[in-house]
Amino acid sequence: METLGTVLEGVRLLRAPAFADARGGFVKSFHAPEFERLGLRTDWREEYFTTSARNVVRGMHFQEPPAEHAKLVFCVAGRVLDVVLDIRTDSPSFGQAMSVELEPGNGIGVYIPEGFAHGFLSLTDESVMYYKVTSVHAPEQDRGIAWNSFGFDWPVEDPVLSPRDNAHPAMCDYRSPFRVRG
Repeated sequence: METLGTVLEGVRLLRAPAFADARGGFVKSFHAPEFERLGLRTDWREEYFTTSARNVVRGMHFQEPPAEHAKLVFCVAGRVLDVVLDIRTDSPSFGQAMSVELEPGNGIGVYIPEGFAHGFLSLTDESVMYYKVTSVHAPEQDRGIAWNSFGFDWPVEDPVLSPRDNAHPAMCDYRSPFRVRG
């Protein structure tokens, strides 16, 4: 597995081994020994997937302590603009975001440690995102930041949002408990 650094310390782009032939493709999205070699968490507790229509924005989501988690995401159908926001208050990149286009053909996934909010914009009619997380969903710790409140230039005029995502506080109003781990 190839790992690519990002502008946000701790967030990694991973190029998973991918193979294709006349039948289709195969991608190995997780291999414990390789993740351990890279210093990434391997203690996944839940896995799930979402389907989204074009122009759907999901995010910016995270869980607060004690249910915080690292996350591994891949796009397994369609194409998305994946966005990660640093919400660690003592980080040099606090409040900064990065994005990457994900699609099945490029074999790229994103490893997101604790202390980051995550979301994406579906760029196709049906995008499917696959997630692995290191904690079980805890509704009482489930939080979000308003998708349009942290200076990121989303390439969509009128996104489709859930009522929950429409109600998230702006970045400037959120009091983050996250710090850089020592």
